[in-house]
This record gives sequence, C-alpha cells and structure tokens, in this order.
Amino acid sequence: MPRMLDVSDDVRAEIGDEEADRLVAGENAPGSYDCTSCRTPGDSEQERTSTVLFVGDETAVLAFAHATCLPSQIVPVSEEQLQGAVRSITGEDGPEPAEIAPSQAVLGVTSGLVLIEGELRPALVVEPTGPIARPGAEPGGGDDFLPLLIEQGFMPVTSLDAVPPTLQGWSVLLAMGQLHAVLQPGTGAGSPLHERSRALGEGSPVAWWQAHQPLQVTEGWRAAANKLQTVLVFAAPVGSIGRQPREDVLRTALDQAAAHGRLVACAMPLAGT
Repeated sequence: MPRMLDVSDDVRAEIGDEEADRLVAGENAPGSYDCTSCRTPGDSEQERTSTVLFVGDETAVLAFAHATCLPSQIVPVSEEQLQGAVRSITGEDGPEPAEIAPSQAVLGVTSGLVLIEGELRPALVVEPTGPIARPGAEPGGGDDFLPLLIEQGFMPVTSLDAVPPTLQGWSVLLAMGQLHAVLQPGTGAGSPLHERSRALGEGSPVAWWQAHQPLQVTEGWRAAANKLQTVLVFAAPVGSIGRQPREDVLRTALDQAAAHGRLVACAMPLAGT
C-alpha cells in the first residue's frame, strides 16, 4: 500500500530515485514506526511521515518522523554518533562522557528543565572534571574553561532571570529521541575544546561535545525541546555545579554559580530533531 511519505530532494539524491520510489510505494517503508523526534508511534499509511537520513562517514541510517515534528532531511553525524544511535536501538545503552583536549578532562553533561520567564525550558549543564587549559599553556597554569567559551560567544550569567541569547552556528543534536552531541561551526579544527571533533564535510558542523553512546533525556525535557526548538546550554568550571539528583537542587546550584560569576550560557537550536 502506498505510504504518505515525504522524501526531500536531498534525501532522494542520497538514496536514489529507485529506492525513494520503493519507499513511497510501501515496499521498503514500515507502516507503523516510532517517530525519531518525539518517540511516539506513527503510521505512514494514515499520516504524513518524513524520511530522515542520518549520514555518517561510512554508514547511513534511514529513520521516520511525523511530518509535524520534523521535515524530511539529511542529518550529518559522525560515524561514532551514528554507531551509538544504532547501539541505542539494539538496547546497548550506557552513556559515557567525551574527552576534550588538551587537559584530557571529561565534560560532564546533565539535562534538566529550568524555569525562566515563567516557562520550563530544556537545559544542558556542562561541567568538566578538571581544569581546561589553553594549547601550549604550562601545566597547572589555571582554568581557562570560561574564558575560552566566552571567546566562542557564550555570555556570562549573573542570574537566571532571562533567556540567554542564541549562539549562532551552534546547535544541540537530539536524534532518535536521545541526546547525541553539541555541534559548533566547522571552522578551525584547532580549538582546544573539541579534540574529538571531526568535520563532516566542508562547511558542516563538528561536535564540540558528543556522547560515546546517546544520553537519555526525560519525556518532559524532550517535549519542551520539541515545543521550543531551543535548548539552553549552561557551562561552569569544575566543582561549580556537580551531579545534582533533582532539578530543584540543580537550579539552586546554577543560581549559586551565577551569583559567584562562575557561569556562562547561551541558547542553541535543535539540529535534526
């Protein structure tokens, strides 16, 4: 039976006209699916459905989404991210943080909802496990984590009363209902904050942070992200926030870090989903 599938020109060019036509005809497309954006069931026989192609360096994975959630498109990701997504589908979860250079500290990333301007907003809190130094800096020379982020466009935060400005060119990749990466513009691979990053083609974004395996987020967080299409990203030096067990405690830690001048933030759009 024919499917109500949207196949963008980019996706069609990548998979070929023959495969695209088979999908629309219902030969290779499932009737029911879990939306790669909101993770709720969909039916391509009953409602408009988008084809979303996740493309890595060597692998491509075709997924489906409600057309109301996500348009048909290609989402470039690193091969490691894509393999992580495949592992998450097969049940091999267990998120791990990613290393960054040059200090080989680890970025801890916590998700939570933060009340700002009367609305619960999806947020990520980034805190390294150790000081971050500039390239070529002498060991023990101090922590340049916040200055480096401010140079990238993050804004110092003294209170959480207002939504921080959007950082152009950066985005948060929420794919297949899970958090995969924070992406930055693919310019200048020498940044000390993305030693693990790889360009995905000329002009494509690179991962400033990426999970070894996708991070789970709550349904409430995902729903807020899909509604607002924006994620707030807060960052603080090591020892400022910690791994807080509840969102109210996390908010208190953020307020204290802001009051002490140890917090920067920005807003980032969702990439892909």
